[in-house]
Amino acid sequence: MAVTDFFAGEITTELIKYLLLIVKKSTLCRSSAENLIDNINGLLPIIQEIKQTGVELPQIRQTQLDDFSKLLRDGYELAGKVLHSGRWNMYRNLQLARKMERLEKRVARFMQVTMQAHVLADVHHVRFNMEQRFDVLEHRLKAIKIGVDDRSGGGGGCLGEAVKRMEEDEKWFEDSFVNLGAGIELGKRKVKEMLMGEQDRGVFEICGIGGSGKTTLAKEICKDDQVKSYFKDKIFFFTVSQSPNVEQLRKMIWEKISGCNLHGYGYGEMFPQWNLQYQWNTKSASPVLLILDDVWSASVLEPLVFKIPGCKILVVSRIKFPPSIIDCVYDLELLREDEAMSLFCHFAFGHNSFPRGFSQKLVKEIVDECEGLPLALKVIGSSLKGKPEMLWTSAKNRLSRCQPVCESHELQLLERMKLSIDCLPEKVRECFLDLGAFPEDKRIPLDVLINMWVELHDIDEEEAFHILVELSDKNLLNLVKDARAGDMYTSYYEISVFQHDVLRDLAIHMSNRDDINKRKRLVMPRRDTSFPREWERNVDEPFHARVISVHTDEMREMDWFRMDCPKVEVLILNFASSEYFLPPFLENMPKLRALIIINYSAGNAVLHNMSVFSHLTNLRSLWFEKISITHLSDSTNPLNNLRKISLVLCDMKNSLDESDVDLPGLFPQLSEFTMDHCINFNKLPSSICRLHKLNSLSITNCDSLYELPSDLGELQTLQVLRIYACPHLKRLPPGIGHLVKLKYLDISQCVGLRCLPEAIGCCRNLEKIDMRECPQIDSLPSALSFLESLRCVICDDEIFCQWKDVEKAVPGLCVQVAEECHTLDWLSQ
Repeated sequence: MAVTDFFAGEITTELIKYLLLIVKKSTLCRSSAENLIDNINGLLPIIQEIKQTGVELPQIRQTQLDDFSKLLRDGYELAGKVLHSGRWNMYRNLQLARKMERLEKRVARFMQVTMQAHVLADVHHVRFNMEQRFDVLEHRLKAIKIGVDDRSGGGGGCLGEAVKRMEEDEKWFEDSFVNLGAGIELGKRKVKEMLMGEQDRGVFEICGIGGSGKTTLAKEICKDDQVKSYFKDKIFFFTVSQSPNVEQLRKMIWEKISGCNLHGYGYGEMFPQWNLQYQWNTKSASPVLLILDDVWSASVLEPLVFKIPGCKILVVSRIKFPPSIIDCVYDLELLREDEAMSLFCHFAFGHNSFPRGFSQKLVKEIVDECEGLPLALKVIGSSLKGKPEMLWTSAKNRLSRCQPVCESHELQLLERMKLSIDCLPEKVRECFLDLGAFPEDKRIPLDVLINMWVELHDIDEEEAFHILVELSDKNLLNLVKDARAGDMYTSYYEISVFQHDVLRDLAIHMSNRDDINKRKRLVMPRRDTSFPREWERNVDEPFHARVISVHTDEMREMDWFRMDCPKVEVLILNFASSEYFLPPFLENMPKLRALIIINYSAGNAVLHNMSVFSHLTNLRSLWFEKISITHLSDSTNPLNNLRKISLVLCDMKNSLDESDVDLPGLFPQLSEFTMDHCINFNKLPSSICRLHKLNSLSITNCDSLYELPSDLGELQTLQVLRIYACPHLKRLPPGIGHLVKLKYLDISQCVGLRCLPEAIGCCRNLEKIDMRECPQIDSLPSALSFLESLRCVICDDEIFCQWKDVEKAVPGLCVQVAEECHTLDWLSQ
């Protein structure tokens, strides 16, 4: 039985009912029944948390929870026998009492051991939007003097400061947007009136052009106290986008609003409306608000509309849908003149009014050209901040000349916002245009973006980070710190890069101005079932693009056509399917340096045509996300130039457990190896220790890992070792003492780790140790006092006193106690 059945079922509730009756009826079983009630009541909130997240559990934990589910079912049957056993049958009652005692012990053991490890591990398992932790780059930030201050624990360098500024600006923007004037306040009041009207269900819409603040207004509605009280906090926000997997999204929405799983219906399967109606009517219907953001077509919207009592749906779209779908529409008006001026001045001058001596007439003319669009005011204002007045005059003239370019209001605004990009230095402008290669409404892995820029634009990582910060400061992208990871003690942030749809449209709009064969970037703007016909019509000539981004569903061999792409350096393959045939034209990409393959479907995908890798002789960076990795030993052709491998949410299919996998033979130049949220591997192959150029090894959130190679110390160039949130790892190999260049060790949330090896005292270059949430480590080796380079330790309160003793022996060492953070709240976001 699947664990989701257990979560969705009523077995625990029924079992508790039986146990309460046993407490009243049976003297022999009363004590066991009371203890069982306490344990199961403690388990129910955890079950409910996991159920609501929709997180797909790794196989090993799925099996453990399935076994526990069977145990409770057996307990339910046993409790029934106890209740139906006559008082006169003492022998049978004694037998049942012993069985109840054994049941109690097994449940208690599960709660005290297995479930504790599950909770700590699952806190950091995100199913949908899982990203590389930014701490993968911490050692680089230090090397390039970005300004991470481990000892003081604050700041996070210029990138951290950019995130802080972005958060402050976003908060100010949202707050001021809602409170700028009567027009905006009126909009908020109108939407609330629609949602909290007398009818018990309905479909309502906020409509407006891109960048007008529709999503901001919808989010403010979510945070409104009256709305939260009316819907009893049952408010669910989903971003739909231009090319969603409708059936997958439909199932996710139903599971959220109903609180139960659709057992028997897999992702991509149709399920009947009458079945949903039946399930809903069996429950007490309470008001629910479902917000569908960024909806692009009626054909997508209609299947997502659940016409059930108490469910109200707020649609956010650029398109006004017909009355046959929508009950009531609020057309979001653009900002009035005074509102637009206040918003623009904040981003151009840092306050809401003109600076002394600056031409008010000039500012007003530029604001007028933005036509009240909040995003245009924000972006153009940021681009002119700090510039001399003469440049403002030039900008005003260029803005005014954009009027006759096109008839569409949105395209006119794109032409105006193009000014902000034209003013950028050439490399910064090219980096901005690269952002259009990523799918809409998806987070962009920071590591992918930095690697891409380094390979494309002949810059080092230091310059790439500064470009990232510059684009952030000009509001051309959003840097978002993930609240569930990184805090003041770690001095790193988990960063996600997001871009507003209109800014992505702008990047694509600017990239598509050349003839298709001469463009630097070939981008499929949205997911489709096949390649664009425009590409196919031009295959007779070579494509000169350096970046190609493809976004499809499943692709088979016959779905591809020949493309000659001799200059491509970055290829991004985005898809949503369980199988995917790699494009044959990979063989014709001799300059390919970065390959990014991301699967957006619910499960892992199997790749076919892997033989094309033998032609990628210049490949330097490889990113696999949600891919099934099969036999590595089958790949005989080495990738001699590959420097970085990142495997995220991948199913390893036990490929790393093969004794004959020769990693040095396959990747002789590998310097960074990262695995995050990967499953189905128990240990790393010993051949990884012969990667003599490896300087970063990161194995994070991999709960199937239980052993590290004994000869790990052979990695003489390793500087960063991150074994984070691997709960079944019980020890570090003694060979860790031979890692003479090791600077950073992260073993946090390895809840099964029992000790630090004595040999760690030989890591004389070790500068930082993060060992928060390692509850079984209750003593420290004496050799830690020999770590003269150690400057920062993050630990739990239980071991803090012992570290303070080490601090006395190591000059300059700063020991910090980590704040506890055992919450699953972020999973519901």
